[in-house]
Amino acid sequence: MDDDPLLARATQLGRLLFTQDEDFLRIAAQWQQAGSQFTGILYAHPQGASLGRLIEDIELIATCSEPDELSNRVTYLPF
Repeated sequence: MDDDPLLARATQLGRLLFTQDEDFLRIAAQWQQAGSQFTGILYAHPQGASLGRLIEDIELIATCSEPDELSNRVTYLPF
């Protein structure tokens, strides 16, 4: 699936999108400039933290954040 439809589908389902694909940084910026709504993107650099650390951060976000705090923005991991 291409990236734009993937972000659209995640938004339709009300899901955050976790990615290590830098293309989503560009797509998020385009959607923000166009005023298009999306649920939110969690982005981690491919050579960043360990998988365990990323899972801990995602779990923290899932339990401590409200959906409106993450919508229409990119959250960079690890914290």
